[in-house]
Amino acid sequence: MDRDIGDIGDISAPARLAGTGEGISPQELALAARNHGMPLEALRYDLTPPGLHYVLVHYDIPYVADAGGRRLTVGGLVRRPLALDLDSLRSYEAVTLRVTMECAGNGRALLSPRPVSQPWLVEAVGTAEWTGVPLRVLLAEAGVGPDAVEAVFTGADHGVERGVEQDYRRSLPLSVATGDDPDVLVAYEMNGAPLPPQHGYPVRLVVPGWYGMAHVKWLRDITLTDTPFTGFQQSVAYRYRLTAEGPGEPVTRIAPRALMIPPGFPDFMSRARVVRPGRLGLEGRAWSGYAPVVRVEVSVDDGRKWHDAALDAPEDRPWAWQHWHTAWTAAPGSHVLVARATDAEGRTQPVEQPWNRGGFGNNLVQRIPVLCLPES
Repeated sequence: MDRDIGDIGDISAPARLAGTGEGISPQELALAARNHGMPLEALRYDLTPPGLHYVLVHYDIPYVADAGGRRLTVGGLVRRPLALDLDSLRSYEAVTLRVTMECAGNGRALLSPRPVSQPWLVEAVGTAEWTGVPLRVLLAEAGVGPDAVEAVFTGADHGVERGVEQDYRRSLPLSVATGDDPDVLVAYEMNGAPLPPQHGYPVRLVVPGWYGMAHVKWLRDITLTDTPFTGFQQSVAYRYRLTAEGPGEPVTRIAPRALMIPPGFPDFMSRARVVRPGRLGLEGRAWSGYAPVVRVEVSVDDGRKWHDAALDAPEDRPWAWQHWHTAWTAAPGSHVLVARATDAEGRTQPVEQPWNRGGFGNNLVQRIPVLCLPES
């Protein structure tokens, strides 16, 4: 850094768009090294192993030496404030939900112009079984005050963003926080084991169907308020904006998406795929935060023609991804494979980019260039 630092704003840049031809900056590279996506071959797992599940950490991963000594407080507009340690949370009847979680910025690096931030491609996703206590149970025990309208969640992670020093903090409408379709979880286990540090140990929030910014990690406080929360992560970040001015619309539920396991084998640097001629199985996963996925279509010619893939039923896990599969007879030459999902409410992935300044909710279809080798 070749200039003087006068105040905290000097080290925390405002949001901006990359210039024409501007590559990934050292700061974005550092973010990409700290945060990681799920390797697309891991779509083969019904449950993503914790080390392969995507990770986004806004600030530092808090170090917790003694989880037993940590308390989750529930206060604000409640009749009986609570202070719960991990043993107290485990004393409640446990609920386990299988939930697909996706970062709101997934696909951001594919946009043009590109918002400068964590440079996600399409891998910022994962599915896990989360075990914990329904939030509605804790709020019922605390006694929700008649004037409460929102629940505000505070994590233990602390940092600076766009010149604002802050704890990571988000809110949910009271109707969501106290609802049971689905339950919002105060979770302490991931895939049957204690939460890993990067996934919120010892306790985190899980909000099925919502993008990852709502799933507050390292949860330490829940406060009920009589006014909507206007903190940075709620009213400044995570808004759909076409211009820098104006409030924008809040980012909430996950838009439908289908991802394909890249077929064949990859080049080391480019990750371009190579296959041999003949009949190949194509498969992947599809999900939506609004409703079950009811259709997955596949194209092997970059979207000129489409055919339906076979789609597994959602069973009793409406907030988890669904497996799909089809077959393709590969012929020598270059091909572009595409998959798109449609949910029960009629939302379909676009084939042209849906753009906004934050790069949020970009569910543009995945395109996989494939080289099929000549007949041997």
